[in-house]
Amino acid sequence: MHMHWFLKLPFCTHLEAAALTPANPGIGSFAPLRRIQRCSFPPFIFGPHFLTNLIEMVMGDSNEARTETAWSNSEMGKGSFTAAAANLPALAELGFYHRGCQAASSPEFLHPFPIDMKDTDKYKVTDEDEFDPSDPPPFRINEIRAAIPAHCWVKSPWRSLSYVISDVLVVFGLAAVALYFNSWVVWPLYWAAQGTMFWALFVLGHDCGHGSFSNNAMLNSVVGHVLHSSILVPYHGWRISHKTHHNNHGHVERDESWVPLSEKMYKALDASTKFLRFKVPFPMFAYPFYLWKRSPGKKGSHFNPYSDLFAPSERIDVLTSTVCWFIMVAVLVYLSLVVGPAQMLVLYGLPYLVFVMWLDFVTYLHHHGHEQKLPWYRGKEWSFLRGGLTTVDRDYGMFNSIHHDIGTHVIHHLFPQIPHYHLVEATAAAKPVLGKYYREPKKSGPIPLHLLNYLVRSIKQDHYVSNTGDVLFYQTDAQLYGSSQKKME
Repeated sequence: MHMHWFLKLPFCTHLEAAALTPANPGIGSFAPLRRIQRCSFPPFIFGPHFLTNLIEMVMGDSNEARTETAWSNSEMGKGSFTAAAANLPALAELGFYHRGCQAASSPEFLHPFPIDMKDTDKYKVTDEDEFDPSDPPPFRINEIRAAIPAHCWVKSPWRSLSYVISDVLVVFGLAAVALYFNSWVVWPLYWAAQGTMFWALFVLGHDCGHGSFSNNAMLNSVVGHVLHSSILVPYHGWRISHKTHHNNHGHVERDESWVPLSEKMYKALDASTKFLRFKVPFPMFAYPFYLWKRSPGKKGSHFNPYSDLFAPSERIDVLTSTVCWFIMVAVLVYLSLVVGPAQMLVLYGLPYLVFVMWLDFVTYLHHHGHEQKLPWYRGKEWSFLRGGLTTVDRDYGMFNSIHHDIGTHVIHHLFPQIPHYHLVEATAAAKPVLGKYYREPKKSGPIPLHLLNYLVRSIKQDHYVSNTGDVLFYQTDAQLYGSSQKKME
């Protein structure tokens, strides 16, 4: 079956997680001195991540859980951030301590004193004010960083690995149960559950790409390759494009994830492409095509080392990940010959499609919110902070812990070096500073069915942005759906 026509679809994806660079304003060097506390689970074993508890009780926190060391990422592994030790005594007197990261050059980091969190009124936008989410915020990014407890920045490789072990055991356990019962009553439940776990594996690999998994670049790379290759994601190719997304989030032209179509580009689409792009569920299958063709208006592939996505120095990394991807494809082909294509389809193929839908569903909702009128920027109006504040947290109900709290997306975008197991606490600490710039997610029941309504409404109404201007909001093509559009309004 010829699929070349599908590769032209203007799907814009994805995700959120990038290797950090010294110029990335998401990293700051100094923050108020706080006692580093141990952050661990209560000692029970029947939760979804009981191995985390067991390993931490046996091994204890690593040295990284007691002191913060110089952080090397696997850009990760090409550079490291080291302390300016001579400044530490004077800074300690002022209530600062060094985080082991090089100071970013962004002006957002120039706030000179610690934040008194008892005085947060200046950050609030009162109900009497007409709040415009595109207004420049009255705070700087280092003020948000200062509000986050010190222990939230600490990475424990043992704790991170325990999540990997737990998730992998669940994946194999689900497959064993499905094969044991081999019933068409069980198989649909297996596809949903296993696809959900594939997405959980992706999130852990995503943490490896950010360097929030551990301070060990080699460990991050090895675990990231194993996790991402197993679900047909080219680790370094995706990691680098995701870095571009994080460094340019909210920029209407330079972002890499679900980038809006300009009005000119939108009007150039033919009717069938518009239908596929703006009709649920088709956008929820975009990710594999994005890996090969990227977003509309952008050239290159995540598999090609010579793609526009990558610098010459990154080509070996990209080639390595592409080889790993093809090895996984070869393994799947071999298993299909051994157990039969039909068996591999139900064991791996259909869960993979569920994983793709999860990925597109989550990443779309984190960067779209018709009900919240999220701005996009270009030119001088864009900054790292303003772009990061265009992201949205979502509540996924019982899936929050399964998916490693990926729904706490605002703080993750501003500070992607924070491990996923500290994001909930870090978000709670930062909310008094963020004020109305933090959009409190609607609380979910066990199944986040309310998010389906948000998804459908956004896809039906968020079509394009203006060709001109530096502060932009989605506009709607009222003729695309005809009468159905009027019913929604």
